[in-house]
Amino acid sequence: MIAPRRFLPSISALLSFEAVVRLGTATAAAQELNLTQSAVSRQIKTLEEQLGVTLMIRQGRRLTPTQAGLDYVTQVRDILNRLAQASVSARTNPTGGTLNLAILPAFGMHWLAPRLRDFARDHPEVTVNLSTRLRPFTFAGSRFDAAIHFGHEDWPGVRYLPLLPETVVAVCAPDLLPAPLEDARDVRHLPLLHLETRPRGWARWLSSLGVTDEPPGGMMFDQFSTMAQAAIHGLGVALLPTFFARPYLRDGQLVLAASPTTQSIGNYYLVWPDDRDETAALASFRGWLAQQAEPATAG
Repeated sequence: MIAPRRFLPSISALLSFEAVVRLGTATAAAQELNLTQSAVSRQIKTLEEQLGVTLMIRQGRRLTPTQAGLDYVTQVRDILNRLAQASVSARTNPTGGTLNLAILPAFGMHWLAPRLRDFARDHPEVTVNLSTRLRPFTFAGSRFDAAIHFGHEDWPGVRYLPLLPETVVAVCAPDLLPAPLEDARDVRHLPLLHLETRPRGWARWLSSLGVTDEPPGGMMFDQFSTMAQAAIHGLGVALLPTFFARPYLRDGQLVLAASPTTQSIGNYYLVWPDDRDETAALASFRGWLAQQAEPATAG
């Protein structure tokens, strides 16, 4: 059960309320909805009694929403629109639909996006919409069906599909270091670039080489993309995921500062809420994504 029935107004009441707020009078709303004026007024009165809140006040011939009414109608319109879209999708595309996916910028741009063409070819019945979210959020009340998560299985109320671990490599501009260091530990003598979400990244990378000293500080960035641009412009050495660094290395914008790679602090996952039924669109996407992840997890 989604919620107690006493908190679920009828669609007719919500349509009447939304129309009166938009048009200003019960008469105009009744004409639009093909109802009588008294029927519209009764719907609004019933809605107010059900919620225990005054939504409209009469000012002359016009009905004006209270502040509570204005706040409520914003959410009502969103819900009615989403319900209409879901109904159209169910009628016209019962085996597909729309998947709203929250992505991490670097992973979405450099790992997921190049593969989505294959998904679109294999599943033309599904439309995938992408939006950026940097941190976990609450699925309830959001428009997202699923998300890409990095770290550990610590997102409450979701199910997980492991995709791949994050393996990082040290890179820099060719002008800063034209060839990889013979001794990777010497990277400590170069300016190091740091990422806010991986504050111990260099410490772990150096620890894998037997270095226990704290790495030197340096410029801090909030995203891989801005840190990569800083490295391209010669500001220092960056630790980038291999899937992210690969096109820059191929194009010669960046070179290896040292050859060792290490695994980062976590893994990438597809997550989706565990309290919702899985849609056809999500099932198709999850199945396809599991196949894409198999080579990465196997390697």
